[in-house]
Amino acid sequence: MASKSTLCLFTITLVLVFLSVLSHATSAETRNQKPSPFEFLNHLKGCHKGDKVQGIQDLKKYLEKFGYLNGHSDSDDFDDILESAIKTYQVNYHLKATGTLDAKTVSKMIMPRCGVADIINGTTSMRSGKKRHPHHHGGHGSPHTVAHYSFFTGNPKWPSSKYHHLTYAFDQSTPTEARDAVARAFATWAGNTHFSFSQSQNYKNADLTISFGKGDHGDGNPFDGRGGILAHAFPPTNERFHYDADEAWAVGAVADAYDLETVALHEIGHLLGLQHSSVEGAVMSPGVRSGFTQSLHADDIQGIKALYNT
Repeated sequence: MASKSTLCLFTITLVLVFLSVLSHATSAETRNQKPSPFEFLNHLKGCHKGDKVQGIQDLKKYLEKFGYLNGHSDSDDFDDILESAIKTYQVNYHLKATGTLDAKTVSKMIMPRCGVADIINGTTSMRSGKKRHPHHHGGHGSPHTVAHYSFFTGNPKWPSSKYHHLTYAFDQSTPTEARDAVARAFATWAGNTHFSFSQSQNYKNADLTISFGKGDHGDGNPFDGRGGILAHAFPPTNERFHYDADEAWAVGAVADAYDLETVALHEIGHLLGLQHSSVEGAVMSPGVRSGFTQSLHADDIQGIKALYNT
């Protein structure tokens, strides 16, 4: 029969082996986990006109992706055109328009976000600051209330035949928790607009469709892996709303994950015709924080009412 000291030694050996395996697995997972697609921006913090730094070409591609540059991403030169693009970005996000990649600008740029561009076909209205009068759209308050909602170029919207009811359907692989979260988001929009929504089982014929995809998922707007772009949707009457399946999704405010319902509220706004807002607390603001939830902001509601003249 083994002595107590032998059993104790055996137990200690097992614990050490377990900890070694756990440590190896954790370090392997850390090694295999890719950095956020936007993390390269940290390396460029402080760059300004006249600099030539490796990675500026990637910055140009970032700005081109979100509409601030057009075909100018072929060098690492920080030139006049790049400075102007950064100034436009800074104005859109209520940052000091220095044209320099300062810490506040990098902090905003690196934030995971919606994949829809801020500027489409050279047109931006994020910073337009529309004045809303109290007798317009049933509003109340100061006649100089400033709104920062925006619309897609040409103000696309659903035809009058669809104003009162739209159907939506999920791809068959959509998880139940995502279906429930999206349904709640549609209910929130219905409660604040003239629209009503109902779920259809006919994915091909539904007005709006929701699915998850990875990388190049067939719509010409590939996802970029974990972090970076979280989801995107198309304006009326292109019905598609896609989540990036590589992301850490959750229901509610869960650390290091993104709330399915909050992102759905944003993307449904695009499906209805809203573009991005420069109001920090608006659902239609492009950035999405992990471990965070939010609901519709007055700016979102003002925007949809203005678009549909309701």
